Amino acid sequence: LVYRIPRQQCSQRKRNFEEYSNRMASGPDSACAEEAHTPTSPTAAQRPISLPTSKSYRDEEHKMSSLTKRGTRRLFSLSSDRDRSDSYSSGSYSGSDLSDDEQSPRDKKQENSKAFSDFCIQDIGLASYGRKVISRAEQAMTGLMTLRRDLAAERKLGGAKIVCCSHVTAQAAVLIETLHAAGAQVRWCSCNIHSTQNDVAAAVAEAGIPVYAWKGQSELDFWWCIGKCVCTDNWQANLILDDGGDATHVMHTRYSGTFKLIRGVVEESVTGVHRLYQMSQAGKLCVPAMNVHDSVTKTKFDNYYYCRESILDSIKRTTGIMFGGKQVLVCGYGEVGKGCCQALKGLGAIVYVTEIDPICALQACMNGFRVVRAEEVVGRVDIVITATGGRHVIAQKHLDNLKTGCIVCNMGHTDGEIDVEYLRKLQWERTEPQVDQIVWPDGKFIILLAEGRTVNWSCSSLPPLVISISSATQALALVELYNAPLGRYKGDVYLLPKKMDEYVARLHLSGFDAHLTSLNDEQASYLGVPKAGPFKPTYYRY
Repeated sequence: LVYRIPRQQCSQRKRNFEEYSNRMASGPDSACAEEAHTPTSPTAAQRPISLPTSKSYRDEEHKMSSLTKRGTRRLFSLSSDRDRSDSYSSGSYSGSDLSDDEQSPRDKKQENSKAFSDFCIQDIGLASYGRKVISRAEQAMTGLMTLRRDLAAERKLGGAKIVCCSHVTAQAAVLIETLHAAGAQVRWCSCNIHSTQNDVAAAVAEAGIPVYAWKGQSELDFWWCIGKCVCTDNWQANLILDDGGDATHVMHTRYSGTFKLIRGVVEESVTGVHRLYQMSQAGKLCVPAMNVHDSVTKTKFDNYYYCRESILDSIKRTTGIMFGGKQVLVCGYGEVGKGCCQALKGLGAIVYVTEIDPICALQACMNGFRVVRAEEVVGRVDIVITATGGRHVIAQKHLDNLKTGCIVCNMGHTDGEIDVEYLRKLQWERTEPQVDQIVWPDGKFIILLAEGRTVNWSCSSLPPLVISISSATQALALVELYNAPLGRYKGDVYLLPKKMDEYVARLHLSGFDAHLTSLNDEQASYLGVPKAGPFKPTYYRY
C-alpha cells in the first residue's frame, strides 16, 4: 500500500500535545504522570500497571482545569434554541461554541438523573432531545442495528474495555451503543473540536456511558478529554477505536506500559493508518492494528459516496453559493477527490484537479477534468478544496495569490493541508458558525471553512446509511481483534479479511430491496471461488 502523505505531523497539534503532556507531568504526586514515565524495557512492561488513585487523579484534574483560559475559547455562540433545532436537522452541524462569558464544561459539576458523573459535556439537559436524534439515526442504520442484535445475543465483546476517539455524532453514538450492547465498556471522546453534537453527547451520558466532548473545545480541552478517557481510576483499556490516531498517540507516548497490554487498535482514517505504518516500520508498534480505512466498505462507500454528497452540502450550507459556472480546484483525486469532482461537475462547475500520482491523474483526465499544478489556476478559481491527506498542499504562496472572496476548505482528514498557521497572522472575522473571513493588509479576503479542518464533519449533515457501513466494519474489526486466538495477530498492521467486507455489504442490501444471485456448484467450481464467498481475491480493485 502506498500513501501520498507527508512524513511530519501537524506541528501545531504536536506542540499543543507536548504542552499538555508537560503540564500533566508537572506534579510529583501525580500517579498518571508516574505511569507516563515508566521505563519501556521488557521488564518494566511486565509489571502490573499502577492505576491512579482517586485523590491523585482529582489533584491532577485540578491542575489541568487552569490550562484553558477564557481567551482561548471560541468567541461565537448560538442560542440554545438554535442548537436544538440545528442538531436535529443537520447532523454534526449543530451546537454552540463557548463564548468568553460562558462557563467551561470542565468547571461544572455534572450528574445525570441516576447520579452518574463520569462525563464532561456542555449540557446534560439536552439528553432527551439527543435521544430522539439517535433514535432517528438508528432507523436509517439498519445494517448496524442488525449487527447489534447478533453481537448482543452472543456478547461478543464481553469484558472488552474500549477507548473510542471519534466524531461525537448521532450516527457514531449508534456504534458506541452497539459496542455497549455487545458487552463492552466504552469511554468516548471527540477526534474533532467542531463536529460534536452536544445533545447527542448528553444522551449518551444520560445512558451511563462515559463521554468527554463538547462543541467548540480548545486544543487543550481536546487533549484533556482524551486523557480523561485513557487514564482513569481503576479502569484499564484493552482496545482502542481511533479516528486520526490521537488516542493511540497519547497512550503510546504517555502510558507505554498500558499500551503494550492492549489487544489491538482499530483505525479508520488515512492519517491514523499512516502513523501506524510508520510505527510498524520503526519497530515501535507492539500491538496488532486493524487498518479499516483501506477496507473496501470504508474506501468505496464512506470516502467516495459520502464525500460526493457532503461536499456540496458543506459549502452550500455555510456560504449559500451557486456552483454552476464556478471554477473549482480540487487537490487530490483519490476516492474523496473523485466524489467531490463528480458532484461539482454534476452542478455545472468547471473543475481542475491537482495530483502527484500519474494513475490518479490519468483517471481524472479520462473523466473529463483538467489536471494542473495549483499555482497555474489559484489566481482565478472561486473555490479551493483539499483532499490529499498531505501537508500544506495549499501553502502561503498559493493563499497570497487567491482572488478576493475565494472559498477555501479541506476534505482530507489532517488539518494541515491548508497553511492555517500562516493565515493566523492575518485578520480573522467570524461571519457565520464555522465560517471565517481572512483579511490581508491590502483589503483582499478569502473565506475559510471550519478553520481548515475536515469540512464535511464540521458543516454538513451525515448520511446514516454510509456511516452504518463504516461503523459495522469498525465493530467487526474490534470483535476480530478481541476474540482472535493468541498469536494470530502480532505487532503489525492488518487489513480486514475480505469475507468480513462482504458480510458488511450483505447486511445493508436489505435496505435497497436487493436480491443476490447465488452460484451453483458448477459455476463456483468454474470460477474457483466458494459458493458463499469471498468472491474476489485480496488484490482485486473494485
